[in-house]
Amino acid sequence: MSDKQPFVSLITVNYNQTALTLEFLEAMQKLTYKNHEIIVVDNASRESPEQAIKEQFPDTVVIMSPENLGFAGGNNLGVEKAKGDYIFFVNNDIDITADAIERILEIFDTYPDAGMVSPKFHYYYRPGIIEYAGYNPVSPFTARNVPVGGQEEDKGQHENVISTHYVHGGGMMVPRKVIDEVGMMPELYFLYYEEFDWCEIIKKASYKIYYQPKATIYHKSSETVGKVSRVRTYYLNRSRILFMRRNVPYPKFLFFVFYYTFATYPVNVLRFLLKGEFGHVVSFNKALLWNLGLKQCNKP
Repeated sequence: MSDKQPFVSLITVNYNQTALTLEFLEAMQKLTYKNHEIIVVDNASRESPEQAIKEQFPDTVVIMSPENLGFAGGNNLGVEKAKGDYIFFVNNDIDITADAIERILEIFDTYPDAGMVSPKFHYYYRPGIIEYAGYNPVSPFTARNVPVGGQEEDKGQHENVISTHYVHGGGMMVPRKVIDEVGMMPELYFLYYEEFDWCEIIKKASYKIYYQPKATIYHKSSETVGKVSRVRTYYLNRSRILFMRRNVPYPKFLFFVFYYTFATYPVNVLRFLLKGEFGHVVSFNKALLWNLGLKQCNKP
């Protein structure tokens, strides 16, 4: 790292999770990189977290949004107020190794083409099990992908820096200059796939995505929307289709439409019906209808 330490802005979004956000802020106190600020964006929670945060962590910048802007919108609101040369987007359901910021910044010093960097992810409640050590590409047919190392016991098998396809949205650092060049995270998604789309935009600007194994995030995972909630079903499927519409060219997109129509849709609807989860069927259909009604979704 250069002698002059860059200023880093950590941004996290809170939505009805004040206790979790306070745990996050407590965990961030151990960071050894001191030239940073922490910004909490509240996405119109039912109860304001501002007083509790200010009482316990008075140096934290709190931004109160009057409406729920989603993941991208909330983070983008934080970017507007951030002073950092680098923006480190982190979920509020994580813990992190103390020297993580230094280790991530090393990538930008070492690789001039780095546009985004994510550290290694472990599951918080499953010690030693990898969640993310990079990402494989999204299939142009199924719209799915899997993380490198996912569900593996960490035995040091993913200790090399690699150029990868996507960051992990739970912890990703982006230089301010890259954001100024390509624009902020696309807000059309609201939840899910927005970081993947942003990666595609940044890669098209001739930058690469890197994985840094020397830093680790411990992820509590899906604390805000729940692991099998109707909200998750709706936004995950809505965003998956939208991502394909924006990023997969014809004729591959036609193969995706065929696969979705004759495999993804009937299999998922049948699974929900057999479980008696009729609300999920409604959410699944709403996700499809939202995309059918959205005429303009191309990138600028």
